[in-house]
Amino acid sequence: MTITKEHTRVAISWSDVGCPPSAGGMHRSPVRQRQATNCRPHPPDAELSRHPTKTVTQLITFRNHGVDGPARLRATMVDELRGDPITSEAVADAMATVPRHLFAPEVPLEEAYESNTAVPVKRAGDGLTLSSLSSAHLQATMLEQATISPGMNVLEIGSMGYNAALLDELVGPTGHVTSVDIDPDIVERARTCLAQAGYNRIDVVLADAEYGVPAGAPYDRIIVTFDSPDIPPAWLKQLTSDGRIVVPLRMKGVTRSIAFDRDGAELISRSYRLCRFVPVQGEGAHDRRRLKLDTGVYLTIEDSDEAGFNVTAVQQALREPAAESWPGATFDLPDELELFLLTNSPQMALLHASQARIDEGLLTAATRLGVPALITGDGSFAYRIKRARQDSDEDFECGVIAHGPSAAIVAAQYGNLLRRWSENFRRRNAASIRYVPTQTATSPEPGLSGVLSKRHGSVVVSWPKISGSPDGDIA
Repeated sequence: MTITKEHTRVAISWSDVGCPPSAGGMHRSPVRQRQATNCRPHPPDAELSRHPTKTVTQLITFRNHGVDGPARLRATMVDELRGDPITSEAVADAMATVPRHLFAPEVPLEEAYESNTAVPVKRAGDGLTLSSLSSAHLQATMLEQATISPGMNVLEIGSMGYNAALLDELVGPTGHVTSVDIDPDIVERARTCLAQAGYNRIDVVLADAEYGVPAGAPYDRIIVTFDSPDIPPAWLKQLTSDGRIVVPLRMKGVTRSIAFDRDGAELISRSYRLCRFVPVQGEGAHDRRRLKLDTGVYLTIEDSDEAGFNVTAVQQALREPAAESWPGATFDLPDELELFLLTNSPQMALLHASQARIDEGLLTAATRLGVPALITGDGSFAYRIKRARQDSDEDFECGVIAHGPSAAIVAAQYGNLLRRWSENFRRRNAASIRYVPTQTATSPEPGLSGVLSKRHGSVVVSWPKISGSPDGDIA
């Protein structure tokens, strides 16, 4: 139902995931003709009683703009993204063409085109976001990583509709896009939005993405749009011999969007970027694990890390006075530094503290969002802090906070790692990341620095030497 007012139209939708109103109530793209598709009807009361945690009624406000409103906002969005992350005219043209607002009816028109804004679409009963439309910045980043050409066969894993439409623009009339999602509500929503936007060639499949979509294989490109703890064998099997997969892969508690090219039975990275996605659902789901150290203080770990930490000893070290040191290392590119630290010792884990414990002075503000902590056998641990350099108004330097009986030793070890990164690897995409399936004869030995064990294989992170630097190949 739509209520027209002087400056807005208020649409009342009865879908639990924000199914958009019919095409007659939406802005039409100047590029494609739309086909009206109605939402499914209000479910009966009996069905509502069986799903008490779902959002049943949504109030969606659409601001009235001139016919050039969406096109103007798209152009502005693309201009903001040019240079970083958009580096190709193909991606720029696709994003300037696809009407993003038709895939985000939950938010006002202007918000749909904010380049760094994600749109939550479905939440669990506890408020956790289960599905969302990623920000245009992140989608452009992954599209550039994928380097898609006309005529390619592409599999998108995780369906919101908008990214599939972008892919359809990139592959053109001689290519094909398949999109798969495990959630029937999301699949229905994607199909409806795509139909309204005029993208009728895309196959949207309801299935557990752990097994890919074999009917459409092999794929030249596979793009994953959720936080994935591993790379299932089906994805590798369905990738062409010269194919590329772009996947937000979780490693040691952090996630990077990695563009992997096939290298025989293995995968080798071509680029990686910082990203954040909703977690995978289905058989591949694997929640992050936490080791509680104190109220509001915990370590984020992988399963293979848990046996390596003496939790009782770390808890005792946490109560000892902090020792502060400054090893003379530059603070820069924090996401690159984070990855280097986490993959250069099996005794590294992300240390988190709540704002309340930080305010008490138990730990510093560096731990609020998680910081790599080096932990020794006796429970002593060290983590990174930063401050402005005294001799510069712009540069920052890294420091170390250490606790425990071996605080001085672990602080020195941490400081050495900071200096090695600052002197040799302070650049974008300095790491080389290889994925080795379990069945590969050359599977790396688990437990080594830079070797991250997964359910279906191992991730091997190395740091190739820069010409002229004294260090390299640290993993």
